[in-house]
Amino acid sequence: MAKSDEKNPTKKAASGGYTAQQIQVLEGLEPVRKRPGMYIGSTGPTGLHHLIWEVMDNSIDEAMAGHGKVITLRLLPDGLVSVEDEGRGIPVEAHPQFKVSALELVLTKLHAGGKFGGGGYKVSGGLHGVGVSVVNALSTYLRAEVKRDGKLWAQEYAKGVPQGKVKAVGTAKGTGTTIIFRPDAGIFETVEFSLKTIVDHLRQQAYLLKGLKLVIIDERTEAKSGYAFYFEGGVASYVRHLNHGREAKHANVFYVHKHDEASDVEVEVAVQYTEEYHESVFCFCNNIYNPEGGTHLIGFRTALTRELNGYARNKGLIKEKDANLTGEDVREGLTTVISVKIKDPQFEGQTKAKLGNPEARTAVEAVFGEAFKIYLEEHPRDAEAIIGKCLLAAQARAAARAARETVLRKGVLEGLTLPGKLADCSSKDPKRCELFIVEGDSAGGSAKQGRNRETQAILPIKGKILNVERARLDKMLANNEVKSLVIALGTSIGESFKLDDLRYDRVVIMTDADVDGAHIRTLLLTLFYRYFPDLVRTGHIYIAQSPLYRVAVGKEFRYAFSDDEKAKAVEELVGASGKKKAEKAKAKGVEEVEGGEAAEAPEQAMMVEGVKVNIQRYKGLGEMNPEQLWETTMDPATRVMKQVTIEDAEKADEIFDVLMGADVAPRKRFIQTHAKAVKNLDI
Repeated sequence: MAKSDEKNPTKKAASGGYTAQQIQVLEGLEPVRKRPGMYIGSTGPTGLHHLIWEVMDNSIDEAMAGHGKVITLRLLPDGLVSVEDEGRGIPVEAHPQFKVSALELVLTKLHAGGKFGGGGYKVSGGLHGVGVSVVNALSTYLRAEVKRDGKLWAQEYAKGVPQGKVKAVGTAKGTGTTIIFRPDAGIFETVEFSLKTIVDHLRQQAYLLKGLKLVIIDERTEAKSGYAFYFEGGVASYVRHLNHGREAKHANVFYVHKHDEASDVEVEVAVQYTEEYHESVFCFCNNIYNPEGGTHLIGFRTALTRELNGYARNKGLIKEKDANLTGEDVREGLTTVISVKIKDPQFEGQTKAKLGNPEARTAVEAVFGEAFKIYLEEHPRDAEAIIGKCLLAAQARAAARAARETVLRKGVLEGLTLPGKLADCSSKDPKRCELFIVEGDSAGGSAKQGRNRETQAILPIKGKILNVERARLDKMLANNEVKSLVIALGTSIGESFKLDDLRYDRVVIMTDADVDGAHIRTLLLTLFYRYFPDLVRTGHIYIAQSPLYRVAVGKEFRYAFSDDEKAKAVEELVGASGKKKAEKAKAKGVEEVEGGEAAEAPEQAMMVEGVKVNIQRYKGLGEMNPEQLWETTMDPATRVMKQVTIEDAEKADEIFDVLMGADVAPRKRFIQTHAKAVKNLDI
């Protein structure tokens, strides 16, 4: 018979006081308020906007089910948001099991909704049933209005708690649901919604919902603004939007939209080739973006390669037996949008990044393959342009393979501690290692002396590397700086890329804080985004933040990364008595120097309230001695680094096209539009 803890002090001590009393059961919506990040990803701007997407998804699911043609989103004063649809309206009658209104059940219970049972929705994006109830939990105020059976029903909530019963408050024509909510400022870092973020997201949704009108009205100021998106062309319109500013290889956008009876999957695909060297592909399942693709992408690629090879052989464009076009050949310059709608989608991971349904592959392969084969026969000029592009890509691929093999063979022969200017680290554990790509030999010399030799490797690059946005792989690998970087990373490149072979967990871009440094950083980011996208997606790419100033008073000093930080450092070091004078000097834009003249030297001395302040302006990393470079930019305990991520692949693709592409006009417009926002411009 077991003894109780009171009679067994040893057992009680061993348990550390952890008993049944410490087990908490969170009921209703309490778990959401306790751990909001588990339900909406974060409490930052992304999580805040996720509240709108959750409410919108319910309205979109109604539209996808054939109920309603217009959804209206309003940004109202006092932080309120309203989403109104023309759907069937959330049921208001009592639920047979729970004995409360179905509306209250949907708004207060996790995993309650019409998407789990039979017949409510054929296809749906929000499959977890936590959407609107999570929004309710994280809002200080929520009002639900439902038009059903000729009546207007309403109910209000505060932090997920009903403030009364569901009741009829008037009469109404038609049907629909309106959700009005105000996010809880005590939970979110900010409750200020971004109109641009909302517009970009809903424009994408409108492309995927052919014939549905999405209206956005911003009523937060007296000067109201609004947008309306409606696309009859579906994803074909989306492809035209993506290719805006790019030179198309063929005028017609291939488009197919068909329900595959055998697999019960609705397939919509649009394709157009451009003169670009990279592929732009966007995959969706039930309107949810799948950045890692999945079975629908596999089905598309299989059919694309098969049909283009079949057409080329039938027309005698490929004669050699083993000269088939590869998947890489047929995808160069391709812009594709694939959208499937499935009754029970299976995603890999909570983020729905990859689709796993095998029937999606079968459906897309069959529907797209059959339609694309007919398209090639009916549009011989388009087919000729596409095949010509693919054959040219095949020739370039052969040259690139030879160049790549030369690069890799050289790396093997030299023992993979290369290239020669790479100062490698001694640790062989990639998870502990960092590679700093440093601008210039002088900065490289300081970095090599100041680094932690066990875990930090230094690769100096000379000048500006090749703009890979305008170059194929063979030309790219002929560039010494790019070649050195490929060998150093160890992953290879192109079709032989292997993420598991990456030799450094962090790849850090470390350039000067000036215009040339920013240009080199952009060139390197273009290289990583276009040829090493998996390194970006998995969070291996970082940008080091080097300081602009060193502010010193006596032996005390501070590093400043901006003019504002410099002024703040002066205030802190001089003390409260020097604040007014420092602010005055900052406002005039003139620094006081002993003798009353402006100093031009890198190190400047200024008098603030009788205190001598030395300010050193760093024009480049090479001006720092090894100790300073370690202290400011490389020491894990004190450094500041930005991790490079891709939140919006479409936007990232567009920006790289504008900044680094061959077309000058869009780049000129971009510079003119954003010129006034530039700070600390060195000319």
